[in-house]
Amino acid sequence: MILRGIAVLSLILLLWNPANSRLLPAGDQPLVLLDASLSMNGAPWRAALDSARDFARRRAVVWRFGTAVTAFDTAPPAAGASHLAPALEAAAGRAGEVVVVTDGELDDLAAIPADLLRRPRVIVQPRAAFLDAYVASVEGTRHVTRTDTVRLRVGLGSAGVRSATLTVNADGHSLTSQRVALPDSGVRSEEITFPASRISHPGWTVLEVRIAGARDQEPRDDARLFALDVSLEPAAVIFASPPDWEARFLARTLSDVARVPVKVLVETEAGRWRDGATLVPVPTGALGSAAANARLVIAMGEPERARAFTGVARNAVLLWPTNGQPGDWYVERPLSSPLTAPLAGVIWDSLPPATAVVVQPHDSNPASTVALVARLARRGPARPIVTLEERNGQRVATVRAAGLWRWAFRGGAAQEGYRSVVAALVDWLLREQGGGRRERAAPELLEVANGLPTVWRWTSPDTARALAITLRTNDTTRTDTLRFDAAGRAELLLSPGVYRYALSGGPEQGVVAVETYSDEWLPHAPALSAQSGEATSRFASIGLRDRWWLFVIAIAALATEWALRRRQGLP
Repeated sequence: MILRGIAVLSLILLLWNPANSRLLPAGDQPLVLLDASLSMNGAPWRAALDSARDFARRRAVVWRFGTAVTAFDTAPPAAGASHLAPALEAAAGRAGEVVVVTDGELDDLAAIPADLLRRPRVIVQPRAAFLDAYVASVEGTRHVTRTDTVRLRVGLGSAGVRSATLTVNADGHSLTSQRVALPDSGVRSEEITFPASRISHPGWTVLEVRIAGARDQEPRDDARLFALDVSLEPAAVIFASPPDWEARFLARTLSDVARVPVKVLVETEAGRWRDGATLVPVPTGALGSAAANARLVIAMGEPERARAFTGVARNAVLLWPTNGQPGDWYVERPLSSPLTAPLAGVIWDSLPPATAVVVQPHDSNPASTVALVARLARRGPARPIVTLEERNGQRVATVRAAGLWRWAFRGGAAQEGYRSVVAALVDWLLREQGGGRRERAAPELLEVANGLPTVWRWTSPDTARALAITLRTNDTTRTDTLRFDAAGRAELLLSPGVYRYALSGGPEQGVVAVETYSDEWLPHAPALSAQSGEATSRFASIGLRDRWWLFVIAIAALATEWALRRRQGLP
């Protein structure tokens, strides 16, 4: 009976499997986190490899970290960022010493919890000080016409260099240059302009903005790339009278989502129209020519002021009056219309109200389709704010709400809602002409720094799926596959160069550029200093099923009890 009780109790304990915690020893197998970002190139990397080999003789495990955590290899560092936090989080589950070998120039030091940062031993292999002049950023209008002036705002920085020549090149030819003074510290902005007619061909061109004659010791950050689309005629012309925030945000978003050149013309005085970018007066003949040749003509503010130009438009027209009844007008979910499917993903409750709506004194045209409505303070009758109609084969859309620019200004879901509305309107207005056709996928950025992946975003309302992509440079052709995650993003790591891409099974094509520039090349003071760290032990939860001796007791008790019963002749 005693043996049977012991066996039954052992089986009950094994089925219940209670657990207790115990302190595991720190162990003698270190974990080495090796900084593999671009700033480690040269002497710091050689010294870091020597340190890693010393620890490897103690059976150390070595990981590389940069933009991601990877297994160790001796290949030169190629990551375009230094992110230590993911590596420390992965190392937190291991006992033993953690060693970080780095140059101290980390991008995410402020985001690392203090307890994680105290644990590792840190070995710093700093870079030697050097003179440097660099192009920090390039900003400008992405789409221009042949008659426009290209205006680029260039951010310049330096460490010990005072003057240089700023040049802009395309296809191996110099477009312009000017002498610039570099700041003592930080970054200063410089504007450089040149006529778009100097670019030899229409379509996409990649400009190289470079600092020359600086005599610095780091040439890899002397140039930045900027992709520019040059067309013979503007695809869209905006007549704004009076000019306001609505026209400014529409022009910016239209150029972004439709990827077409947009020209803004503003009426600053009665009957006097000026270029929205330069405020240079535009003659009446040029206004009529721009409206007649554009695929999309937009009249904003008081559309009647631009009737002489919208009347000669041969293609699509968008009318956007903004002088309506003021109040808080909340836009409701779309009605059944051609815009219903493209706007299905908009979170309407996150949108701020429109500030005014033009209320029609009579019923709308029965030939028009109401796409969106709004209610004053969410009460009262629904007023149409977006209508679509066809007039003698010409598509005309009307937006009767003001203050929608606040959606784009707010950012987040509201900004995406504004972009979706603009993209859906352009898609419907331009039809098969292709300028506003929604692409299945598009690159988030046309220029990417060295060591960072090009990121592609799924933009179609259909379910994301893998797409084959062909990338061509001057001498090579590469075929790859974009595999989108649950968030609709795909990454592709490319070496520096200019690539013309095309997606299989669709019209998507364009240009992406990977620069030799990287923030890793810039002179930075080390953010992380050397420290001894602490080798921590850790608690582990041990269940009874993990203890082998309990199985031995249960089996021995059952076997002994069976043997005694057999000896006594019991069943």
